[in-house]
Amino acid sequence: MQKNNKLVYSTDQGRIKTEEVKPQAPSGDGKVRVKRETKGRKGAGVSIVEGLSLDEKAFKILAKQLKQHCGTGGTIKNFTIEIQGDHRDKIVAFLISKGFNTVKSGG
Repeated sequence: MQKNNKLVYSTDQGRIKTEEVKPQAPSGDGKVRVKRETKGRKGAGVSIVEGLSLDEKAFKILAKQLKQHCGTGGTIKNFTIEIQGDHRDKIVAFLISKGFNTVKSGG
């Protein structure tokens, strides 16, 4: 008995490519909100910055500046910036100095 190990792909239109759609920043109400969250982080708090309507490159630059200003790590997830620790006051002051309409939300 002979094994046939050759795979054959057949389509009517040839190779089909799907267009990649880059996610875009959500348009908000013009206010940048800074909040603290511990949910799902085993009690460790992070400061979350959301509501920024910037392009991807400017978003990464601002995240890097915030991390350096606070002297801590952080990340970008779904067009929000997460900074490790409770640095809400520093972040709000920094963003206001950069010209953003910033409010501190939550408790």
